[in-house]
This record gives sequence, structure tokens and C-alpha cells, in this order.
Amino acid sequence: MTPALELDALTKRFGEKVAVDRLDLTVEQGAFLGLLGRNGAGKSTTLKMVTGLLRPTSGRIQVLGMDLGTDALAIKRQIGAMPEDMALLDMLTGPQYLRFVGRMYGLEDAIIDRRAAELFEKLDLEPGPKTAIADYSFGMKKKVAFCAALLHAPRILFLDEPFEGIDAVTNRTIKDILLGLQARGVTLVLTSHILEVVEKLCPQIAILDEGRLKGAGRLEELRQGAESLERLFVDLVGGAQTGELSWL
Repeated sequence: MTPALELDALTKRFGEKVAVDRLDLTVEQGAFLGLLGRNGAGKSTTLKMVTGLLRPTSGRIQVLGMDLGTDALAIKRQIGAMPEDMALLDMLTGPQYLRFVGRMYGLEDAIIDRRAAELFEKLDLEPGPKTAIADYSFGMKKKVAFCAALLHAPRILFLDEPFEGIDAVTNRTIKDILLGLQARGVTLVLTSHILEVVEKLCPQIAILDEGRLKGAGRLEELRQGAESLERLFVDLVGGAQTGELSWL
């Protein structure tokens, strides 16, 4: 089967800073991959490149056998993306924004409204009918961004910190939705600093450090006796400091 995602020597530079450094990674269709790394490791930059939001400096990206450099529009029809900064249209209401997103994917308004209503109910999202997204709480904005990523039934879903700012009840609902998508063959790639979430959700992980791949594969194979994903992560990236402070 054609892989869902193939990265070949993917590189991104910002001036002298190398954010992603010759990254090679393959994600099979139906996989659930947790992309991990410290702050500034290159996770968000990688997701922005594979979703077409950021142009690579060099390297190749293939999604479902299509080259992002030549088939960007066809690829974007097949993927859903929830970027870290969400990139919402703040002066629209939530339903208006989903109407906009759905129409961009060629969905009929009746289908958009039906799916939006179901998503809002599942995620306990009930803003006032005239309340603009700009006035939503951070968690509400995250929920709207998640809805937009799912609205068109993508084959691959890229989620950058989807649980940040989300309440515990909705957190559980989102996890159930993601596991249900994987069971139906959707490929999922997410980043999270909450290692316990990744350990429970993602059978496969990839760990970045300073833009380079430090390890990738099935979690149980990479752990090799490590008592937790946190221990494996710290061992691979290093740099952990003691928790002692000189004045306390």
C-alpha cells in the first residue's frame, strides 16, 4: 500500500537557523503517529510544511503517493489540518467559519450545517449565535479549529497540540473521535507535549531534537525496557536539569 506520508531529506532554514534538518520519515496509511520533541525541535515547522502552509528549503514531501510540490491542491483535498496557531477568521462566528471551510472543500451547505451541528454537540461547543470567534475562549477556539479539520472527512489528519487548553471532558471526547477515525483507516499525526496522552493514543512515535530525527517506530520497540515514554524521551534528547533551586 502507498504510504500516507513520505518525507525525504526534508529541510527548512530560517536564515542561519536550521529548523528541520534532512528529515526522513515514512508514515503508513492507517497509522497513528505521535510527533514529539522539545520546544523548538521542529515539530510545528514539519507539520506546516507537510500541509502546504510553509515551503521547504529543500527535500521532498509525498502524501498518498502525490508530490506536494506538483499536486498541492489534490493533496489538500485529502488532508485535514489543525495548526498550532489555529489560523481562524476571528470576525466570523463558529458556524459561519465552518460554512466558509466547508464551501472551500465543495460541500453543500446542508451537509456543512449538519456536520457542524453534530461536531458542536459532541464537543459541547455552544457559543452565542452572534458571538464572533474573536470573543471565544482559547479552548473554544481550539474546538472550532478541530471541527474545521474534520468537516470534510479527510483521509489524513494533522493535529498540532490538539489537547492544549481543552477541558477534561472534551479531551476524552476528542480521544474517542481520534481512535474511531483510526479504526476506520484514517491516518493521524499529532504533536503534543503531554507524553501520557501520546503514550496511550499513539502506537507509533517519532522524536525530533534540533530538527533531526532521534528515533522513530513502534513505541514498544523503541522503549526497550524504559519504564515510560517520558524516560525514553529524556534519554533520547537529553538535557534534563535537576529540579533544585539555589534559593529554595
